[in-house]
Amino acid sequence: MNDSSLSAYKQQIIHDFNNRPNYENEFHRRAASRLVDLAKLQLGYQVLDIATGTGLAAIAAAQIVGSTGRVLGIDLASGMLQQAQQKIEALGLTNIMFEKVDADEQEFHESQFDAILCSSAIAYLTDIPTSLRRWHNALKPGGVVAFSCLAETSPTASVLFRAVVQKYGITIRNPNELLGTPDRCCQILEMIGFAEIEITTEQFGFYLQDAKVAWTGNAKSAFGLQDAKWSEEQLEQCKQEYFTEVNQAATKEGYWNDITMFFVTARKLNAIASPLA
Repeated sequence: MNDSSLSAYKQQIIHDFNNRPNYENEFHRRAASRLVDLAKLQLGYQVLDIATGTGLAAIAAAQIVGSTGRVLGIDLASGMLQQAQQKIEALGLTNIMFEKVDADEQEFHESQFDAILCSSAIAYLTDIPTSLRRWHNALKPGGVVAFSCLAETSPTASVLFRAVVQKYGITIRNPNELLGTPDRCCQILEMIGFAEIEITTEQFGFYLQDAKVAWTGNAKSAFGLQDAKWSEEQLEQCKQEYFTEVNQAATKEGYWNDITMFFVTARKLNAIASPLA
């Protein structure tokens, strides 16, 4: 991306997440809870939660690490962070704080955290390998990184959306392509130097009953139709074709929106002492 498109992309992310009234749905709650479980946090851990949103993973982590631990949640969207702050005040948690920070630009100290989490958000980063390298450096020896990502074929409602709009001359990149298979996740993490890589695959899919909801969610997301210079007629034609495709693929239960999620954990190797030490 050039500077202009990068800035527009970041602004779209902020707008997208600040205007999600139902962000804390069953999908995000379940995904965050599962990620924290698999990270195997312990009392006293220093934890960083990247793209914390409304603090689902961060708050769960804070309740595990206890009064001797600390959790920092960072996010770009101030609206999300306001919700997160309200929740920790209601819960009376004092071992957690939130900051408005661009995860792509955040500077970390070396060996700063015992665990770094990123729930359902790594695909939004502009340079995932570079981010993972910085997280590796910021982890203490033996520290864990835990993130969740989607298979490149998920969600199927989004795959279908990209295929339909491409017929109208708009190519939208697949944000799940880079980490879209367990092998690719392992290759990138091993290249950076992570070890003890574990990937848990789980199905978060559901039957979609309303194609309009899927269209709106995809069209207005950061991976949507921001660059489309269409007339109202063209937009409506594309939308109706999407509805037709969804309805043709639906069964009596609805359109199966496959959401195959990978929960990935890996550790930074402990430093090996020199034999001369």
